[in-house]
Amino acid sequence: MEIAEIIGTLIMLIILQIVLGFDNLLYIALESKKAPLIKQEFVRKLGISIAIILRLALLFILVNLVEKFKDPFLNISSDIISFKMNLHSLIILLGGGFILYTSIKEIWHMISFQNKETSTEKESTSKVIFMIVLMNLVFSFDSILSAMALTDNFLIMAISIVVGGILMILAANKVSDFLQKNRKYEVLGLFILFLVGVMLLTEGGEKAELIILDSSIHSMNKTTFYFIIVILVFVDIVQSKYQKRLIKNN
Repeated sequence: MEIAEIIGTLIMLIILQIVLGFDNLLYIALESKKAPLIKQEFVRKLGISIAIILRLALLFILVNLVEKFKDPFLNISSDIISFKMNLHSLIILLGGGFILYTSIKEIWHMISFQNKETSTEKESTSKVIFMIVLMNLVFSFDSILSAMALTDNFLIMAISIVVGGILMILAANKVSDFLQKNRKYEVLGLFILFLVGVMLLTEGGEKAELIILDSSIHSMNKTTFYFIIVILVFVDIVQSKYQKRLIKNN
């Protein structure tokens, strides 16, 4: 492989890490808020740093045992439901289910009578770091498998993961600061996470060849996903401007 080709592949992989890391970054920003205020930046940096190391280990495992992740270990077929579950689809389904549960729980807290802002209860730093690392690994599968489709050079993939992780550390603080200064966008962020959960569930269902009542589960198209996000952002901007105009006129 020539130097120009190596550099081109590396840049492509870094861009891939950034694009596929958007939803992960949003989760990190929202999850880190559960830690004590003075520990939040430390939690983000340490959580992502540990996740980078584990991503490299996961890359090594997938490169050498990728077929094992594809082989079904549970095969069920009936008139109501049928699927061929492998390790990859199981991890994605569990991750999607957890993100869906988390987003719904946080949205419920926002609209319930419980005032979380005045509460002094915070989750432990170690628990928040653990959740950031765990979900980072869930999000890692697609980016690593996509990278493996572009190149078989382990070093190039490893460098892209490290560079992508460093960029994520830098961006995480900025995203968290933005959400802290613009609290209204937290709702938008949670609904985007909700969509991420739905997308992962459909993706895991497709990989598991899940069929419910003779209806196959198909993965949500990435273009559709990003289109919905753009619409959500646009609606939020229009709603905000309209609300300000109403307040000004009154």
